[in-house]
Amino acid sequence: MRISRLTRVSRVSRAIAASATLAAVASMSLAQAPADSSNPLLKPSTLPLQYPAFDKIADTHFGPALDAGMAEQLAEVEAIANNPAAATFDNTIVALERSGRTLSRASTVLFSLLGADTNPARQKLQAEYATKLAAHSDAISLNAKLFARLQALHAQRDKLGLDTESVRLIERYQRNFVRAGAQLDEAQKTRIKAINAEMATLSTRFNQNVLAEVNDSALVVDKAEQLDGLTPDQIAGAAAAAKARKLEGKYVIALLNTTGQPYLNQLNDRALRERLYKASVARGSRGNNFDNTAIVARVATLRAERAALLGYATHADYVLQVETAKTPQAVNDLLGKLAPAAVASAKREAAELQAIIDKEQAAKKQPSFKLEAWDWSLYSEKLRAEKYGFDESQLKPYLELKNVLENGVFYAAGQLYGLKFKQRGDLPVYHPSVTVYDVYNADGSQLAIFIADMYSRPSKRGGAWMNAYVQQNKLNGTLPVVANHLNIPPPAAGQPTLLTWDEVTTLFHEFGHALHGMFSNVMFPSFAGTSVPRDFVEYPSQVNEMWASWPSVLANYAKHHKTGEPMPKALLEKMAAAKKFNQGFATTEYLAASLLDQRWHQLKAVDVPTADQVMAFEAKALKDAGVDFSPVPPRYRTPYFSHIMGGYSAGYYAYIWSEVLDANTVAWFHANGGLKRENGDKFRATLLSRGGAEDAMVLFGKLVGHAPKIEPLLEKRGLVTAK
Repeated sequence: MRISRLTRVSRVSRAIAASATLAAVASMSLAQAPADSSNPLLKPSTLPLQYPAFDKIADTHFGPALDAGMAEQLAEVEAIANNPAAATFDNTIVALERSGRTLSRASTVLFSLLGADTNPARQKLQAEYATKLAAHSDAISLNAKLFARLQALHAQRDKLGLDTESVRLIERYQRNFVRAGAQLDEAQKTRIKAINAEMATLSTRFNQNVLAEVNDSALVVDKAEQLDGLTPDQIAGAAAAAKARKLEGKYVIALLNTTGQPYLNQLNDRALRERLYKASVARGSRGNNFDNTAIVARVATLRAERAALLGYATHADYVLQVETAKTPQAVNDLLGKLAPAAVASAKREAAELQAIIDKEQAAKKQPSFKLEAWDWSLYSEKLRAEKYGFDESQLKPYLELKNVLENGVFYAAGQLYGLKFKQRGDLPVYHPSVTVYDVYNADGSQLAIFIADMYSRPSKRGGAWMNAYVQQNKLNGTLPVVANHLNIPPPAAGQPTLLTWDEVTTLFHEFGHALHGMFSNVMFPSFAGTSVPRDFVEYPSQVNEMWASWPSVLANYAKHHKTGEPMPKALLEKMAAAKKFNQGFATTEYLAASLLDQRWHQLKAVDVPTADQVMAFEAKALKDAGVDFSPVPPRYRTPYFSHIMGGYSAGYYAYIWSEVLDANTVAWFHANGGLKRENGDKFRATLLSRGGAEDAMVLFGKLVGHAPKIEPLLEKRGLVTAK
């Protein structure tokens, strides 16, 4: 959906868990260069807040820095494990928190660049270091002497006179080491190591295949008239994309890594829409060099086998034990409760779209056709226009990117939290389209540095996400450097970047993650920023979406990019009336992907299908879950479902789970006066600043004052009366 993040548990397990979590996003190193003082990754950056010196970091620096970082951390861990003194919080836990800083620094920059601006050299590094980092992870988490010290501290944690955050940190370390296999016998540990190494390699291959095929599958169009429905600027952009591929006189429509594609809501040529849709859904399963079906089957098998070795029924049981959902049954119950209402709503929407098709074809005196997945976006825009009197094209002139960011996203943060932003041009960036801002508290003190990377490009993975280059923590005395990444199609040269409403919402959403990272106020790196359960991390960012349509915020940024005129009141009112429009589709496509994720990860190893059965398994899983409605395909199909090959395996449900909390919190904001400093200050102090230092659901309860209720979510998505 809208975020991909590195799972953060502790400094040690963050840096060493590259096998399962980080290597899915990236890994490392090129030809070896001397590991000397000229390597900027071997020491903290001297730029403000340790902002990365992108202009000085070369690809050849990563390998030596990673090798040095792993060696350094292993030496640090060996010293901790073999310390003759009895285990104490300082000589064991704090020492582990301080370890691995070189490795963390180098891996953070590389992982981030692999997502935001990859190249063949970095991809080579990714493949080369996947298994090395997996082995490094295992060397620490399966260290028997180290685990014995953790166990000793865990047994007496309540008698050490520590504060609650420190006790929680002991518990987190002990839990993470157990879940990594620290209590297994030697034969089992050997097998875990082999599984982790193989999964690291497979995850890297999967993600590289997805990116390569997104670029390879771009649609080539021969004639401009086939692009009827696109704006002149969009057609010019497609021509420029073709020229860049040395296809002069043709037009190229780039793909995104979702089932739905840009321009399906505009293209009038039905045959071209069908081509675009089918090019999208065929990715990863066409028997070409990018086919991911064998990787999917193997990874599902390995995950199930590892879960069994660790004492869990399935991979989903393993994953969900540490989430707020706790069990697969809890997830199944929520998804099962929502799916029938969502599909029923989608079918009612489909009937309305079919009626428009029938009426339109009759007016042309042509035979009608059955609504298909490649028709939905176009005809839903026509239905929106018919029902509410506007379509997406009427909104876009009022939604210019820089204005939305600075006078919308930043403005809301200023009103709610007193933040101030100042763009700076003196810090190096890894791509010319990236912008950088200093972020200040209301009292003028610096809070963070914010990096905005908004545009799609062939070197960037799909989707939208937040990451932290530097995390706040009092132990090391660091303040945050955080980044937001979107995939907005770049405009033709000299033209403004005009957003869709979904892109506006995504901008607010991702900044919600950025706020979670920037407001962090914890002692230990393990708990910094978004280091919370996966099914909780989306919650604060979804709350931040509410300000996109808040009247005073919308009025501040929704202004015509040429004239500066505000969006007409009538159009604003129409937007408000259309809030629940197309929610049957949106909910069904999301739930289909979430249910598919659960079906894959609730399998035992013996039940995992073979590569040639992957797509049949997907079809049956959707049918059995009651979400096999062909006009509404899953947001992601299995072979390009990057979320679940990375940190969100058995966790894609997290968005809707978090949305329950979000809907409750939006209701709390409304009940308490909305966009007010008092509300923002409470949200910041009670929840956003605490990271993982307290139990996630305790933080939620402290804020809203009651347990989560599902009714606000049903109301928000217009599913209350759906049958």
